[in-house]
Amino acid sequence: MNKRIVITGIGVVTPIGIGNTEFTKALKEGKSGVSAIELFDASAYSTRFAASIKNFDPEKFIDKKRLKRMARFTRLGVAAAKIAVEDSGLDTSKEDLSRIGVITGTGIGGLDIIEEEEQALLAKGPRRVSPFLIPMIITNMLPGEIAINYGFTGPNYAITSACASSNNAMGDALRLLRSGDADVIVTGGSEGAIVPLGVAGFCSIKALSQRNDEPQKASRPFDKTRDGFVIGEGAGIIVLETLEHALNRRARIYAEFAGYGASDDAYHITAPEPEGRAAVLAMEKAIIDAGISKEKVDYINAHGTSTILNDKTETFAIKKVFGERAYKVPVSSTKSMIGHLLGGAAGVELAATVLAMQEGFIPPTINYEIPDPECDLDYVPNTARIQQINCAISNSLGFGGHNATVVVKRYVE
Repeated sequence: MNKRIVITGIGVVTPIGIGNTEFTKALKEGKSGVSAIELFDASAYSTRFAASIKNFDPEKFIDKKRLKRMARFTRLGVAAAKIAVEDSGLDTSKEDLSRIGVITGTGIGGLDIIEEEEQALLAKGPRRVSPFLIPMIITNMLPGEIAINYGFTGPNYAITSACASSNNAMGDALRLLRSGDADVIVTGGSEGAIVPLGVAGFCSIKALSQRNDEPQKASRPFDKTRDGFVIGEGAGIIVLETLEHALNRRARIYAEFAGYGASDDAYHITAPEPEGRAAVLAMEKAIIDAGISKEKVDYINAHGTSTILNDKTETFAIKKVFGERAYKVPVSSTKSMIGHLLGGAAGVELAATVLAMQEGFIPPTINYEIPDPECDLDYVPNTARIQQINCAISNSLGFGGHNATVVVKRYVE
């Protein structure tokens, strides 16, 4: 029998709130974190807005000297991890640190640093490139820095699978804990790619919304007038541990992390496979892994990017998995509020799902105005719904055809 794995800590740094209380309040209110880009001059871009974090002070979380060697995605992730570890009540002085690991996901890594150092190279030559360039840009530096913070010497690595990165990271953490390789794993994901090159790249493939006249309404998953996603930044980190370990230290338990499934479309580098067959496979695998029936799922946190193809394909896949019952299961996209955090998305969305489970509400899909006949499920439009969640799935579908689904359920002793 598989060991039971539970969530004991949550930490978020997002465009609508830093810390769990502020974030949960914003989810309930249906707050948008989208606005004009201020991190650089975007006047020449076809998309001139994003879901950026405006009030993030990294010095509240990280020593000033160490900040100089961190890319933005690392800063955001280390901050979220600090919130999560403190929230978990984990006393590292009483733990076997070799039994605590860190596994995180990110899609792009230190793109901000690549840009900065490329400019230094071209303007001043190779001798002016920072000796921290390589350590700052590599994706595994986030779990490395978190481990350094606390002395965690257990399993430690990063996963990159585009928008599915964080779900894959959390799924791996689940499996390592079940297999006995660790007692605790800090996991989730982070992204900080709102930089000139990153936004230009997504503009070039016409993936981003161009609703520049009303950016707060630009992220509109499942709405008939959707025209692309809104790039966001942020981090969502959770503390996972075996139930036995959590009970032994009398930890507060948010929820049980029950299942994980992954697949790949094997179809196209960016477009989803039209029939959603691999997305169906990921959901079904996760539900089987959780040992539950499909009838137990009472909320779906959708990938819901606000792109034409993704929303249609995910809707179709959900209907394939749940049949007629799909019309009775609330489905919402928190990306409508926080934008698409790319490799960090799933970590924040899992945090949103669990916090909503704790508070007894379903986050809304804001900006839902005109129904799309091809997207005909209950998307919890515009207003949070007071409703208890007992079992939820969270989907992530990434470029490259990567699909990953996780299952969480209310903890019962």
